[in-house]
Amino acid sequence: MNTITHWIGGAPWTGASDRTGPVYNPATGQQTAAVAFADEAAIDAAVSTAKEAFTEWGRTPITRRQNIMFAFRELMASRRLDMARLITAEHGKTLDDALGEVQRGLEVVEFACNIAHLLKGEYSEQVSTGVDTFTTRQPLGVVAGITPFNFPAMVPMWMYPIAIACGNTFILKPSEKDPSASVLAAELFAEAGLPDGVFNVVHGDKVAVDALLTHPDVAAVSFVGSTPIARYVYEKGTKHGKRVQALGGAKNHMVVLPDADMDLAADSAVSAGYGSAGERCMAISVVVTVGDAADALIPKIEERIADLKVAPGFDEGSEMGPLITKEAQDRVAGYVDAGEEAGARLVVDGRDFKVDGHEDGFFLGPTLFDQVTPDMSVYTDEIFGPVLSTVRLDSYGEAIQLINDNPFGNGTAVFTSDGGAARKFQNEVQVGMVGINVPIPVPLSFYSFGGWKNSIFGTHAIYGPEGVHFYTRQKVITSRWADPMHRGVDLGFPRSD
Repeated sequence: MNTITHWIGGAPWTGASDRTGPVYNPATGQQTAAVAFADEAAIDAAVSTAKEAFTEWGRTPITRRQNIMFAFRELMASRRLDMARLITAEHGKTLDDALGEVQRGLEVVEFACNIAHLLKGEYSEQVSTGVDTFTTRQPLGVVAGITPFNFPAMVPMWMYPIAIACGNTFILKPSEKDPSASVLAAELFAEAGLPDGVFNVVHGDKVAVDALLTHPDVAAVSFVGSTPIARYVYEKGTKHGKRVQALGGAKNHMVVLPDADMDLAADSAVSAGYGSAGERCMAISVVVTVGDAADALIPKIEERIADLKVAPGFDEGSEMGPLITKEAQDRVAGYVDAGEEAGARLVVDGRDFKVDGHEDGFFLGPTLFDQVTPDMSVYTDEIFGPVLSTVRLDSYGEAIQLINDNPFGNGTAVFTSDGGAARKFQNEVQVGMVGINVPIPVPLSFYSFGGWKNSIFGTHAIYGPEGVHFYTRQKVITSRWADPMHRGVDLGFPRSD
């Protein structure tokens, strides 16, 4: 069986550890590969290599770094289908969905291609007699990214293009469940001319994560995953003196008012709730209906669920694939059990869904609940599966308050034909990313992605301008040259005159 190895110093790296983890084809339930797990020695080798590479890479002209990013962008675009096939084979999402993921990642690479403009500082002349002040932004050094299984290409591309273009060297620890996309990215970087050691990939579990969080030569860590692990990464990383951005979980609400276009709302709820089998941090998992909106909306959602094609991701016309692992399938089914036992009305039940010829695949059909209450686990917990819950409320104010009371604050949306209602929502809702008649409000690369509350730890959002600020630190320089009015020793506080 093929073993997926680390990538350190511009080449595959095996190391001495014999620990591995399984990689599955979620559509068949069969193991297709093993992935090497890094021990502390492997992490140390990666960090040492990256540290050595930073000596030159941090001093490489911006235009040279930019040109390599352009070359990487062209190679990634030409190999997008190969990347998407790796994603579908190991994650299970449809090939079309995987291609969309690669495209959204490429948008961040394109943003990083403009790094020369993004790193420009500020200059103030004559702030005092003969004195000028200006700023520069400089790279941090060795930085690391720890990324989740649900977007094995896109989420890493939210991190490493900006970090590398800013002059840092990067160590990526992708999910051990679908590691091959990261190795292909490393190969493409080498082909693009990136110097050895600037981009490294290490696979593994908590051993690798802890080694990165505590290594004295790692300056910063970016993380995307569940809220409990995000909090752990933030606390452990900052305790060891690192700059940390840690994006956590979500419970994204979609509010539907009675005046909404119900066909648009139903299309959006199904697309955002069941796309990628609900394994998205920006998936809509709760539909909050106001007044009698549910009576019109739920039958339309049912109609659309009945027409969905759930099948292996490589099948022609497949719209939703399996979950990532058997454990995920069982966990999501357990939440459906709990919701039914708690008294929610199970409108569509996906627990017994099977695909002919793929009975061992990790499939669970689209599931829809009505009359969910905020005390039920299907509401309180991030299920991360194709389960959509409907909460009925009497007033718009109650809907906004429900969202604001939720400990998560990643994304939210409102569907309405009333501009005033939409403006009230965008002003009052306490969530980091808001959609108005848009179900998944993920900003494009020239903005930044980041939620509020327990959906993020740290002061920096990811990619975009916030990403540039995270991967650099500002230096302020105050300069004076030959001054005929030298005043001699002055122990007083400096003044601007």
